[in-house]
Amino acid sequence: MRSLALLTALLGAVSAAPSVFHRAVASPFSIARPGGVDDVVVTEDNTLNGTYHSQHTTAVSGDSIKARALGGSLPVQLVNNFGGGQVNAYISGLDSDNRVVFITASGGLVYPSSGGSGVPVPINSPIAIPLPSRGNSITVTIPIVITSARIYFSEGSLQFFMVKIPNGDGLVQPSPTNLADPSAGINWGFVELSYTSGLALYANISYVDFVGMILSMSLTVRDGSGTQTTKGLNSAAVSQVCQGLVQQSSRDGYPWSSMCIANSAGTPIRALSPGDYSAINSGAFQNYWNSYVDQVWSRYTSSPLTINTQSVGNVNCQVSGNTLNCNGDNRGYSKPSAGDIWGCNSGPFAIQGGDNAIHAAVVPRLCAAFVRSTLLIAGGNVQPGVSQSQYYTVSPTNHYSRLVHQFEVDGRGYAFPYDDVNPDGSENASGTLASGAPGTLTIYVGAPPS
Repeated sequence: MRSLALLTALLGAVSAAPSVFHRAVASPFSIARPGGVDDVVVTEDNTLNGTYHSQHTTAVSGDSIKARALGGSLPVQLVNNFGGGQVNAYISGLDSDNRVVFITASGGLVYPSSGGSGVPVPINSPIAIPLPSRGNSITVTIPIVITSARIYFSEGSLQFFMVKIPNGDGLVQPSPTNLADPSAGINWGFVELSYTSGLALYANISYVDFVGMILSMSLTVRDGSGTQTTKGLNSAAVSQVCQGLVQQSSRDGYPWSSMCIANSAGTPIRALSPGDYSAINSGAFQNYWNSYVDQVWSRYTSSPLTINTQSVGNVNCQVSGNTLNCNGDNRGYSKPSAGDIWGCNSGPFAIQGGDNAIHAAVVPRLCAAFVRSTLLIAGGNVQPGVSQSQYYTVSPTNHYSRLVHQFEVDGRGYAFPYDDVNPDGSENASGTLASGAPGTLTIYVGAPPS
């Protein structure tokens, strides 16, 4: 069994002498092998679809935007706390006409075009925003309303592509799960945001899909309500999460360590969630939850499970046959698969049009109870009910979520889709900052603010 000390030594050996490491010990991680444009895979998950198409890429200068007063003025300060190589930022999203747009370092706009190509074509326009050296910052103004937006950060250069889609042009973004993606060997991450037509801001840090480049945020507001802060993970979290996943593989034999993606030197650059890892190895955890689900169904055949909907009161649920039925719910719940539990949005956890308020409230609370493995412990017959200290304390459980929360500085940042489900009065794990009167959004790259 590998110990933490041994793994730490191995990771140190990777940095010091990767060739020796590869001769001596097989990497426990999945290795990124970046390819070219032919290796880009267009999926629903990595494509931002616009409903506008132009045959040519167009650019609008920052001075022209100021003269035209396009309606937005959000200062974004980018602070470099990263101890590695050159960091670049990329700000992308959809404008008010649903066109794919990038914001440049000078506050200008680039509207990239696929040129009508049905296969991805690289964006060659100057869309990168180089950050200054460590300890310094740069401020970029977002001059327009922008939604479905992301601010990417990378050690080195990321590659983006455009592709013609039936109703417009789509932006093909770097994929964390495609080991041959042209950006697969790069350390990167992003913040999600929307800057709405009412000039309200919503910005979010999430670890639902993966942990990559470490990012933190703060937001000043103009209504006198103070500064909002999400610190997220500590600066060494990728290595620490990967160490924990290797340890877990040694304990139970499941390929947790393979969820860590390493570059060609063997250094881990991100850790995927189990749901995202299924895109690489769909069968890895196929039977992981089977015994636990069977035990849950057996327990709640003979006794009731109470769901505190926190909106429409307590609901009693009980298994009959192979279905969990809840009082007042418009439909029951079949046994979930591993994929259903990781994603909380398929099988019995898929919320459909026409589902009533009880069903919409039960789904997140039931799935959260599975992810955290709290259904069979003392007090688990009421969900949510047990304290956060009891989450992830038995196996099987979502050890990725356990480790993410272990290394968060302030407990902020979702590790699975319904991480905001907690007993009444408990702290919310959301990594969101929001204001109808935003001042300056500050994003820290590499380490959170002290």
